[in-house]
Amino acid sequence: MRRYLRSAITPQLLLLLAAAIALAVVVSGNRFFAFVLGITMISILWAAGMNLLTGYTGLVSLAFAGIAGISAYGTVGLVMRCGWSFWLAMPVAVLGAAVVGVLLGLPSLRLKGFYFALSSLVIQTVLSLGFVYFIGLTNGDTGISQIPPPDIPLTGVSFHGIGFDLLLTFAAWLSLAATWAIAHSPFGRRLVAIREDEVLAEAIGIDVIRNKMLVFFVGSLYAGVGGALYATYVGFASPRSFDLLSSLSIWLMVAFGGRGTFMGPVVGALILAPVPFMLQQYDTLKDVIYGALIIAVIVLMPGGVYGTLLAYVRRLPSLKRYLSKQRGGVPNDGSVRRS
Repeated sequence: MRRYLRSAITPQLLLLLAAAIALAVVVSGNRFFAFVLGITMISILWAAGMNLLTGYTGLVSLAFAGIAGISAYGTVGLVMRCGWSFWLAMPVAVLGAAVVGVLLGLPSLRLKGFYFALSSLVIQTVLSLGFVYFIGLTNGDTGISQIPPPDIPLTGVSFHGIGFDLLLTFAAWLSLAATWAIAHSPFGRRLVAIREDEVLAEAIGIDVIRNKMLVFFVGSLYAGVGGALYATYVGFASPRSFDLLSSLSIWLMVAFGGRGTFMGPVVGALILAPVPFMLQQYDTLKDVIYGALIIAVIVLMPGGVYGTLLAYVRRLPSLKRYLSKQRGGVPNDGSVRRS
């Protein structure tokens, strides 16, 4: 896997990182736009993890936000009650959330399609109720406020402003690099085989349950990291931040952008994550516009925005060959003048 991680540092990914850093610097003067960009970066991280489950493996996990909530509350509890450093609390909470997620999801890993989604819906409901009723740990519906931001290691200075925005940018970029490495590894190819046909994948020697459990664990790590960063960035954590609607929003970002594509979740998050903030002055129209965008893409572009664009680009060479044949085999690219 280390070899694939090194190969993930491509010029395209470096260009994407440079563009994200430049955008963070440009909007840093306006804290509203900077905050929206920060939430968008966390959404990209979450969407990348959901894409591993939904896009590459075919598992629709509606418990994604619940697992993120376990990590968020765990990180906040270790920092505010036990006095731990964020950089020690986050890995412990993320790993614990991933283990809990796998244990809760283990009985449903043998299920497929709709039945797996339904079982994950039950898990999300149980976690949401736990966040509400375990008041001693989560403070119930009131939520936990005044969550301190992480500090810069060895300095004691807290991340804030542009520093925190850049931290989220690097976190989102690292999640994309890890996704690229996984997708191009033998493990990623096994996931695609499972998505296409579980019976055939098992017939050729792929341990379907083991690989599902492993990708569910990896996806839960994504959810946990995003949850910990979200709670400290917003400074507030409540059950509504990690409910079923949050899981659906993350899944919609993946479906909107393009499932099973590398850039699809990025496009989906960049378009959908800012919508609730940009339309907050239009409460009556916000949900209508948000839903209309989703319905339009599902009907007009079933492969998502980026997926449809990618499919169109891939058809261009064949279109050029077709037009060339229609012109007697001579391509009209300007190199040959017509008489």
